[in-house]
Amino acid sequence: MPDTLAQAIATPGVAWLALAVIVAGLVRGFAGFGSAMIIMPVAASVLSPVEAILFMTAAELLGPLPNLPDALRNGAPREVGRLMLGVLVGLPLGLWGLSMMSPAGFGWVVSGVVLTLLVLLLAGWRYHGPLGARLVVGTGALGGFMTGFAGIAGPPVILLYMASRRPAAVIRANFLLYLLGIDLLLFAMLAATGQVVWPVLWLGLLAGVPNVLGNIIGARLFDPAKERLFRAVAYIVIAASAILGLPLWNS
Repeated sequence: MPDTLAQAIATPGVAWLALAVIVAGLVRGFAGFGSAMIIMPVAASVLSPVEAILFMTAAELLGPLPNLPDALRNGAPREVGRLMLGVLVGLPLGLWGLSMMSPAGFGWVVSGVVLTLLVLLLAGWRYHGPLGARLVVGTGALGGFMTGFAGIAGPPVILLYMASRRPAAVIRANFLLYLLGIDLLLFAMLAATGQVVWPVLWLGLLAGVPNVLGNIIGARLFDPAKERLFRAVAYIVIAASAILGLPLWNS
């Protein structure tokens, strides 16, 4: 165990990973999402694709737990269950695609996905129809595929809800429940397929401690009455992660 921990702490770029996890916790606590968009571009620059996803999953297992009771009260757990049903279909396909991806290509996919989401949101597209079962399950399936393939579960679901007329408090709660479910399912699948790298796992769990504090502080900053601020913060998070995560900064 001590040797494994020492190996984990000696991971190249560990300082940047720690900073990303702290900022991600603040954003996740406030907006209910956005942590993967902060962690994954940084993790993808210093870890292999599978290691980056494992690190992110481990770091986020503990972080959202203090905000879970509020999310269950304010959100729509049945709707989140439909999202997770879709995830069960899409996630295995995404993990298979990930095994075929090179580290350089992986970095471009992560940033490309985030940039695409940003453009769609800033274009002002809004969905006025009902959030029916088929639409929600299909969105969850796409999110599951992107989780396995690029380590980012949020874009399809974020686009659906941010484009809807749902109140900010409901959107935030659903994001938190959905992403926590994704983390648990993804970790189980990585363990079942023998892709757990123990030093990276321990590093992620250690990073979960400041992530918890960040989530608590971020949740206290959230105000349901200030929906315009909520959306502005969401757009800033997406823009920053897309720009800073471009692989061209590593050349």
